[in-house]
Amino acid sequence: MERDDITPSRENCVYTSCYCEENVWKLCEFVRTERTALLEELDVVFISNENRMVPLWKQKSGRGDRPVIWDYHVVLLQVRLHSSSLVFDLDTELSFPCSLKLYSDEALRSDHNIKPAYHRKLRVVPADSFLLNFASDRSHMKDSEGSWRMPPPPYPPIRTTECEMNLDDFISMSPAVGWGRVFSLDDFLLRHSSSSSYSSSSSSSAASSSSS
Repeated sequence: MERDDITPSRENCVYTSCYCEENVWKLCEFVRTERTALLEELDVVFISNENRMVPLWKQKSGRGDRPVIWDYHVVLLQVRLHSSSLVFDLDTELSFPCSLKLYSDEALRSDHNIKPAYHRKLRVVPADSFLLNFASDRSHMKDSEGSWRMPPPPYPPIRTTECEMNLDDFISMSPAVGWGRVFSLDDFLLRHSSSSSYSSSSSSSAASSSSS
């Protein structure tokens, strides 16, 4: 029987507000260390676009049914053979984890009724590749005077032997750079959800603006 509890409970996960990429790295690290699932089942999903303006609903920082506009957001996807895929998003009001269908219906919704400037793209990176290659010196979270926009995680920055900062290569939605594959929202859902049925509810033009 496949497990839903491959990570700690939401309350016990390593979490720092506005550092979603590191939160997901820590989830992947937990799975690798504790061997709660096969890393081959896990993909890290960066959600962004060329304008770095992507709406997501059901976010804890949202207000009512208005979307939050992130510059990018990162979630963990578990693709399971005999049951629905699961999304692990530490910033959602939805369950943790929740089914991909619920997440697509409630949090992603559809691009069909929003302006093209806000259409979402998704970079899907295998978890083992993410653990091996991702690096961030957190410089994107400092202002022009070098002060933190949001307090950083308490542990040291994530680095590889070759690199200290390549976050932009993961956020980029250009297929020519970075790791993994880039999909439109529709193509992602068709590929990753066998019975994808996502909402065409119209989105509100008003939104809270934030950095993920």
